[in-house]
Amino acid sequence: MASIWVYAEVGDPTALELLTKARSLADDVRAVTLGPGARDTATALGAHGASTVYASDDAVFTDHLEQPAAHVLRGLVKEHRPDLVLFATTYHSRDVAGRLQATLGSTLMSNASDVTAVDRAVTQVFGGSRVVTVSLEGAAPRIVLVRPKSFEAEPSGGAAELVEVAADVPADLLKARRVERHEEEAAGPKLEEARVVVSGGRGLQAAKNFELLQRLADAIGGAAVGASRAVVDAGWVPYAMQVGQTGKSVRPEVYIAVGISGASQHRVGMKDSKRIVAINKDADAPILAIADLGVVGDALAILPKLIEEVEKRRSA
Repeated sequence: MASIWVYAEVGDPTALELLTKARSLADDVRAVTLGPGARDTATALGAHGASTVYASDDAVFTDHLEQPAAHVLRGLVKEHRPDLVLFATTYHSRDVAGRLQATLGSTLMSNASDVTAVDRAVTQVFGGSRVVTVSLEGAAPRIVLVRPKSFEAEPSGGAAELVEVAADVPADLLKARRVERHEEEAAGPKLEEARVVVSGGRGLQAAKNFELLQRLADAIGGAAVGASRAVVDAGWVPYAMQVGQTGKSVRPEVYIAVGISGASQHRVGMKDSKRIVAINKDADAPILAIADLGVVGDALAILPKLIEEVEKRRSA
């Protein structure tokens, strides 16, 4: 009987997506969640397929870096020997997965877009234009990092047995401590959850012109503002707004790309949007090749008129 585990990072909904996928591949599906608030997530994890949830609310997992989580997870994995452990591709989970792999010597695959068996996964290369099936060889447990939004989270109505985990962490893994946290203030819907995403690139010409995108998002209602890597690297907007292979993956009802050329790493993060609208002055921009509706023209001239029209229709 195949056994698949999901490392459920507290506060990250991707775990529910991974559990939904895991239960379609294995009879034995379990989750591990560590840190303050972990036990409170057991109900949702069980509802999405976990039969057992190993949890600890101990602050050691947030007060220190990822060594404590990797240590405790390693102990659980060595004891129960699952065939496959799934992680979300986030900073925290990637660190835990890498440390786990280093101590176990397991096969590790990153940036997967699908998992088809306990020893098979799928990834996309060249901006999603090529799909590659990867054979996961070596002894269990295999470790796979999956991109968020690769699956739809669907509850199954189940319930999980909650197993308390002891936070027995050696002192030498507690040398690095987090002394300060900074959380960026955000308004409106989360980028990865919004039904409409309006993203901007270099075609906006200056950071101040992102105000136009926010005005458009406000006019549409319930929309979030994203960005390409180029403008994030330029310091125009924070990294939290980046869409793409090294940013967030989004699957909105409508994705509006304004002044974005459509480099392959950006397309990976938004190509699964149901409808894509692109505004670009370059008629040969790659983004126009995948757009359902393409507008060739100066974004700074088009946006004010588009905002005016949307506001007029909403007030009618």
